[in-house]
Amino acid sequence: MKTVKKEERYDKIHDIITRQVIETQEDLTNALHDEGIEVTQATVSRDIKELMLIKVPLGKGRYRYAFPSRHEVKKAVFSSSRMERLFHDTVLGMDSSENLIVVKTIPGAANAVASALDYAKWPQVIGTIAGDDNILVVVKPKEAVPEVLEQLANMTYDHEEP
Repeated sequence: MKTVKKEERYDKIHDIITRQVIETQEDLTNALHDEGIEVTQATVSRDIKELMLIKVPLGKGRYRYAFPSRHEVKKAVFSSSRMERLFHDTVLGMDSSENLIVVKTIPGAANAVASALDYAKWPQVIGTIAGDDNILVVVKPKEAVPEVLEQLANMTYDHEEP
């Protein structure tokens, strides 16, 4: 196994995604290992975010990674209304402890929601880590957690006027 530069890894990911069905980060990590490239799942997770990979349905509740079209990449600027729709459609709940927030999503949506949070560049959010249906949001300072939770809730849940 060899360590390669990011650009070479991105080229290999593009090749793998276009010729194989890759359903999970683990699948992609294993495919890279099969190609002789040493990589951790954390690196693969970051690559997925940076490459803006999306999950597309395969049928029967299964999804695979794919590259977005040029049109989808242009729309990837996360406007407030787009974030609200994304959160409303995919976020199921959230909880916090100290300076950490866990956001629960429908399966396959965590990367998109985490990307939206990262691109929003909220000053209190110093980073996110996404799995398939959970996101860890790191907040600084921890006193800002209630404010971030409120912002997330405002985008997530229906608010009926009295």
